[in-house]
Amino acid sequence: MPYFVATYAYTPDTAARDEVRPVHREWLAGLGERLVLSGPTDADGAVLVFEAPDAAAVEALLDEDPFTTGGIVAERRVVGWNPILGRLAGSL
Repeated sequence: MPYFVATYAYTPDTAARDEVRPVHREWLAGLGERLVLSGPTDADGAVLVFEAPDAAAVEALLDEDPFTTGGIVAERRVVGWNPILGRLAGSL
């Protein structure tokens, strides 16, 4: 199954982000095998890597993210990704 990388850029409302974060992380934990890895960036955003049939499936999934429904995500982008080289490439 193909991989997809989603990037988030957050709104400047850090109080709202802090409030919604526990529910967001619980939601992420419930995604099981679909979520390969995720984490915040140092630029007020996040990177999430998914294994999914297509980008539309990832977009639909991210529409349910409490950070999305809570208005925390200002911008979102989903692109296909083909890991070829690197330390983790063989494990994906």
